Amino acid sequence: MAHPAIPAQPAVPAIRPLPIREILPWAIFALAVGLVLLYFAGSEQGAMSLIGGQNVHEFLHDGRHLLGFPCH
Repeated sequence: MAHPAIPAQPAVPAIRPLPIREILPWAIFALAVGLVLLYFAGSEQGAMSLIGGQNVHEFLHDGRHLLGFPCH
């Protein structure tokens, strides 16, 4: 009894590490966006307010409590 031919396995491409110069701009961008979001969630009210009124405060109110920021 003849054995069926085993198909050849496809070549696995080599995984190359990403250079820091390709990751660094995205990491800086993510850090900047994170800091802006942290500012709005934690400090956008009262004396530190960049946007007048209570719209931002009320929009982020529950998120502040969830993250542990006092707002009252």
